[in-house]
Amino acid sequence: MSRIVRIYVQGILAAFLVSASICAFAQDNSNILHVIEGGGGQPTGSTLEYFDQARGYLAEPQGEGPHGAIILIHEWNGLVERVKQVADALAAQGYIALAADLYSGRTGANPQENMALVREARGNPETLIANLNAAVAYLKARPDSNGAVATIGWCFGGGVALSFALGGEHHDGTAIFYGQLLADPEQLATIDHEIFGTFAGQDRGIPVEQVDAFVAALNGAGIPNDIHIYDPVQHGFWLYVERDPETNLDPARDAWDRLSAYFKRNLETADEAD
Repeated sequence: MSRIVRIYVQGILAAFLVSASICAFAQDNSNILHVIEGGGGQPTGSTLEYFDQARGYLAEPQGEGPHGAIILIHEWNGLVERVKQVADALAAQGYIALAADLYSGRTGANPQENMALVREARGNPETLIANLNAAVAYLKARPDSNGAVATIGWCFGGGVALSFALGGEHHDGTAIFYGQLLADPEQLATIDHEIFGTFAGQDRGIPVEQVDAFVAALNGAGIPNDIHIYDPVQHGFWLYVERDPETNLDPARDAWDRLSAYFKRNLETADEAD
């Protein structure tokens, strides 16, 4: 083989290897996007009874770790398949993912059933906190855990995540997707970690003014935060991109980039504070 041909072949091989690596990286990082775009498969994790009658869903990463951990807090309809699929995707990213069950294994089939479950759960806030405290305790006690735990919640779950940041066991991160908010700096001052928030500019339930007041209160309390309002998306845009893919896809991708960076910042190492 001539020197020129050999250099050419080597160049093609190198380009192929780089291209293959980029494709593999892109595929890995698009896993969660594939899920929220409606392409997730059958959940592959397991049921975990971690608190009284709670039947959570556990997705475990490969490798011995140590791994950071994420508690997923469901929407108003309960622990449905989409939340389990997101847990699987987070596990593929290297996190121990526990999708909490706040409804004792039940899910709602229509708005009336969903609201009845929400009212029941909100009517016993001590049980909500105890449920998530048990989830934190389980995750921190695992031998493959680095001790760092964050929560992520959507809508009803986003509000619960914020309540847990205010009154639950120590944890290292809170990611809120269009959840109920507070605007009192004195109440928020008890939070000891960075807050992540993603909101929709066209959300009639949580208007932009409420989000702005929340950010002002966090800043007033000295709480670091990464809060972003996406427009023109509507409530629920991130977990169910396929409802309006043309509008939702780019904001959902940007929100995932921010969320991924947030988890890396806050879950890489254990926080020794309790």
